[in-house]
Formats: sequence, structure tokens, C-alpha cells
Amino acid sequence: MPPRLNLLTVPRTIAYRPKVAASSLRNGALTRTSPLYRNYSDSKDTLGADRSKDPTTQPLGGVSEEAAKTADITGSKGPELEQGTPVEEIVKDDKEAQSKLPKVMQDSIKSHGPKGSRSFSTSARRCDFQTEGLIHAEMPPPLASMPPGVKFGLPTLPVPADAHLKYRYDPAVKLFTNLIMEHGKLSVAQRNMALILTHLRTSPPPTISPLRPLLPGSPPPSHLPLNPTLYLTLAIDSIAPLLRIRSQKGAAGGGVALQIPVPLGLRQRRRIAVEWILAAATKRKNRGSGKGGFALRLAEEIISVVEGKSSVWEKRGMIHKQGVAARANLKLGIRR
Repeated sequence: MPPRLNLLTVPRTIAYRPKVAASSLRNGALTRTSPLYRNYSDSKDTLGADRSKDPTTQPLGGVSEEAAKTADITGSKGPELEQGTPVEEIVKDDKEAQSKLPKVMQDSIKSHGPKGSRSFSTSARRCDFQTEGLIHAEMPPPLASMPPGVKFGLPTLPVPADAHLKYRYDPAVKLFTNLIMEHGKLSVAQRNMALILTHLRTSPPPTISPLRPLLPGSPPPSHLPLNPTLYLTLAIDSIAPLLRIRSQKGAAGGGVALQIPVPLGLRQRRRIAVEWILAAATKRKNRGSGKGGFALRLAEEIISVVEGKSSVWEKRGMIHKQGVAARANLKLGIRR
């Protein structure tokens, strides 16, 4: 059975639009008899009107402009808008604000500076053309001999033999990396080298022992963690022996061997020092587990070398004592 049709609900769906009055039609165009307003607004201005001169739409002024308007109302002398308000005048009575200023501004407030100076101002509209001219005058002029198309200049000739990609590392860092490398795994050695330098950089400044000083001219201990490469190089060069002892058979006659001191070059000295550090680091106990255990032991051994606590210093002293005692054998050990 079909549902019953209710005739009372049919007119509710029909849209009701009243007819437009004939008086509002002019020349075939529809005009509004009353202006449109923005709802919930303080000013009943029409939509689309020019509001550029409305004081409520103007941007807020700066500190200097606000101070100038206040001085104009009160009849006092305000700041110059072209120079801005000095910060010293704003915070002269506020001790808490002065304590939060930078150190340079605090010193200038204490010294009160020369009269009429405005080193720290709130103005953002000032353009000092003399300062700009001074900046441009201090810039070096372009090189007249620069060939066209070259931006950073040409390299000096002759080019050094080590000026290529393979020699981009510090010599001491490269030597240390090659000596800690095992089975040709350079990437593993480089990763350990990076861990060593990171540990040296993040460690506290070492305490230098007066009985085992570092090389003369070395920086103070507080500066060493700032440059881990210098830290490593200074530790290696400080314990590097100046000579080695060579045993020469038959030098004294009758098959008797003599101990002959032989001077070493820089690379030879550093190689022996690194080998001593590696031998001392392998005897240390691991303080943890993981891939960085060996690098941590090496870094701790380097720090102990700088502080004069490592056993490597005893090896160096023993070699030098033997060399001093064997100086008399130099003439006998000359080969002809």
C-alpha cells in the first residue's frame, strides 16, 4: 500500500523570493537602497571604501616615534627621529634592564661615553653615507693583472708535489692512521682516527708534569682540546726519540759488536713514537664494549703521554741514555 501524501509539507520546500520594488530599478540596473555594513565592527564604513587614512589601520611606530609623540603631548623635548633614541636613555633608570644588556653596552653606560655620541640607537631609518663610503674605501681594489674569467686567482707556480687529493690530511694524522690500520682496512682506521680526535677534543685540559715537559714553544694546556690535531702531533713529537742504537759487529776488532748511535729523521722519529704508543695502548684494559674500544684506549694513552704518566717516557729516556754512553763508539764504527 503506497504511503499517504501530506499536502501540508509541500509548500515548505518551495523557495520564497519577494519581488523587487519598481522604484529600485533605474536604467535596467539593480541598486541597493541601503548601504552594506560589516557585522560586529566598530566603524560602520561601507565595504570596499578607502581605509588607508584610518588611524586604526596604520602600523605601530617604533620606540623613537612613540617617545616623540609623548613629548609632543606633554610639551617636552623629544628625541630626534633621524637619529633614534639612545639605549642609554631608555634603560638609565632600570637596573634590571641594564644587567641584561651586552657587556659592550654596559661598559659604555658606565663610562658615559663622549657627549653627543649615539653608539647604540633604536633608529632603523638612519643612513650614514660616510660610513658606507668608508666601508667601500677599505675594500681592496680588484687585481688589474687578473685574467678574464678567473674569480679566485691563479695558483702560484711551481705547484708543490703534494698539492693533490692524496695529501689532504695532516702528515702526523696520516702517519698515525696508516700505522693503526690492519689488513688494509683504511676506512676502519680512519673511523678510529676520527674517534681519537673527537675524544681529545671533548676531554678536559691535561695537567702537564714539570718533570716531563712537552716541546718548547707548545701552547698552554687549555688550548690543546681546541685543536686535536695539534694535540696529537705534540704528543708524538714530545716522546719521539732523537736517535736509535745500531749494533755493528766487528767494529772493535775480534768480532766484538759495538753500539753505534744513529740520528733519525722526522718521519722515522714519529714512526717509532707511534709504535710505542700502540704497544702501550694494547696493554690497557677495555672500559666498555663496541667498535670504539681500541680508539678510546689510544686516546687515553695519548692523554697520559701529554700528562707525563705513560711508560713511553721511560723508553725514550733509556734510548737517550744509551746514545750518550755510546758516543765514544762513533769514530770506531765508521765504515770505510
